[in-house]
Amino acid sequence: MRGFFICLAALMALALPASASASQRPSPGSAGIGDRLFPTLGNGGYDVQHYDLDLRYATASPAQGIDGTVTILARATQSLSRFDLDFAGDSVGSVSVNGRAATFARDGEELVITPRAPLPDGRAFVVQVSHYTAHPREPDPNVLLSTAFFTTPDGSATAGQPDSTHVFLPSNDHPRDKASFTIRFDVPAGTTAIANGVKVSQTTSGGRTRYAFLQRQPMATELLQLAVGRYDTISRGVHDGIIVRDAIAPSLATLLSDKLPTELTHLDWMKDHVGDYPFDAYGSLVVDATLGFALETQTLSLFDKPWFDGTYGGRGIWEPTMVHELSHMWFGDSVAPYSWDDVWLNEGHATWYEWSWAAEHGELGEDIGIPGFDDTMRAVYNISDLLRAEDGPVGRPLSGEASQLFSVQVYWGGALVLYALRQQIGDAAFQRLERAWVSRHRDGVASTQDFIALASKVSGQDLTAFLNDWVYGTKTPPMPGHPDWTVAPAGAGARTLAAPQQALLARAKR
Repeated sequence: MRGFFICLAALMALALPASASASQRPSPGSAGIGDRLFPTLGNGGYDVQHYDLDLRYATASPAQGIDGTVTILARATQSLSRFDLDFAGDSVGSVSVNGRAATFARDGEELVITPRAPLPDGRAFVVQVSHYTAHPREPDPNVLLSTAFFTTPDGSATAGQPDSTHVFLPSNDHPRDKASFTIRFDVPAGTTAIANGVKVSQTTSGGRTRYAFLQRQPMATELLQLAVGRYDTISRGVHDGIIVRDAIAPSLATLLSDKLPTELTHLDWMKDHVGDYPFDAYGSLVVDATLGFALETQTLSLFDKPWFDGTYGGRGIWEPTMVHELSHMWFGDSVAPYSWDDVWLNEGHATWYEWSWAAEHGELGEDIGIPGFDDTMRAVYNISDLLRAEDGPVGRPLSGEASQLFSVQVYWGGALVLYALRQQIGDAAFQRLERAWVSRHRDGVASTQDFIALASKVSGQDLTAFLNDWVYGTKTPPMPGHPDWTVAPAGAGARTLAAPQQALLARAKR
């Protein structure tokens, strides 16, 4: 379906060579986008509009690497003498800018590109990185997010969050710079390829199969999914306007037959709570491997086998986890964080809806160890100073290390912030806020301060000091409506806690 794709000729027409503005001297774009936790992640000087990927997998081996060409449409936000892409893959064949060969050099995880002529501020340009290569590695379940491009017994897949998509794609690898994607695969016949968005074509000839996918809504690079191998695809049709499809390891078909169909009920539940689903498609990718995490790759949530085979528990574990990842489609994917300090907006909301689902469906006791929603929040409140001391405030993780960026403080503490906010403004205002947040910032990027401003507007209260204390404070504020709730001193240690809090803290550290 040719009409779905932005062809290179059209891109070039938008990016004809022009001289830089005389009022602005060309200068290099910065090597980082300005994130506190990842100073060199992302790049300055331009804004990506669209990625067009052509990816060739020569064989069906799970260890097979990518031979890729990416064509990027971007707009200069300053007069550029040179600019960077993030890239930590194996090699680069060639680079062109606006159809003309460009000079390039590797500098650590930066691909430094110097076009033949400066790029004027405000003008579109096209950069093409041809025949770059990257290879998958075997994941280590004992190391959180051990590899962004990983092998399974059936093939390979990707998990680039938070800062590693540039291992397999030259890109502006920060959620602040979202773009639409066209993704094409060239794989051996009999091999399945699946990616974000909607499949728009599939043809086979000469022993090769070519797939094309379109992710038309903007997507952060960290949410890109490229899965190639011996996967079975399952179509669940169109559910309330949403194309629902799954991809699974063939060995898991029986195990998942009564589990993955629940995503249709989950979609209805989330739509009832926060509004229309923001994308064209949804589904699950389940691999026969142990990764140690699930991940909200946009429109196609990634799970590993242990979520469903009883390793982590029963229905009270896998079903709330499915809701958690689905809720990210609104919170984290459609509305992406401005910086990685804002990741609590992703994970706090996903935890909120995970626990809300679990409480409504009698699954919270297995999911978190405490049956009641309010009782769970009280237990988290009690250990909140302990979590703040160990991992930092909710909106100020101590580092970008995965164990702290995705600590229980960000998840549970983030949900606790939302609980305190609901206590402060009332349930009706809180529900209006949730819907307004995902509607106003749909397909965009937003920060904690944006959330505070919208919460203040919707509630009619100035919540600046209130939410800043909850998000950034080193001590847990009083809980509105619960003057009897107490916080254990940070130095008290788990031995002084009541039994539910001891169990909760043990669960947090497992």
